Amino acid sequence: MKNSLMLIAFVVCASTFGQTTHQKYAGDVKSIDAIINAYYDVISGASNDPWQFERDKHIHSPNALITRLDANGNANSHALEVEYIPMGLAPKEDFYEKELERKTTHYGNMAQVWSAFEIRTNPEIASNIRGLNSIQLHLEKGRWYIDSWTAEMESDENGLVLDFLKQE
Repeated sequence: MKNSLMLIAFVVCASTFGQTTHQKYAGDVKSIDAIINAYYDVISGASNDPWQFERDKHIHSPNALITRLDANGNANSHALEVEYIPMGLAPKEDFYEKELERKTTHYGNMAQVWSAFEIRTNPEIASNIRGLNSIQLHLEKGRWYIDSWTAEMESDENGLVLDFLKQE
């Protein structure tokens, strides 16, 4: 009996820890909904949760471009890896980016997702810190990749999320 339990433990550990990145995160890239859910999941969590850099890199294409628009509409664009620099330098804080609404258009192997979000420090408490993501994806070899995303935050002068949520 003891040998059987040890064998089962070995098989479970080997299958869990011996998985490739593709195997571990295959569910994240099987559909547009799955990859967008993973997109929000990798950046959200408690301060004691580890960063999910490996998973984040898996859902993005190798040359993914990240763009943030400031309050004046000026763009700051960079590669995905640049996103990780401030994360690695500062202590992690409770941070939850919760999707409020999603609109997707999909043609052939391309997809465009508009996603309104809210930033929270507690996953159960809504906030008034909102923004809008424009996410571009492509399907290749049976899986989805995020090619780029652009984010703009809502402000007192720019009610873009409220306007987006009002659209039919």
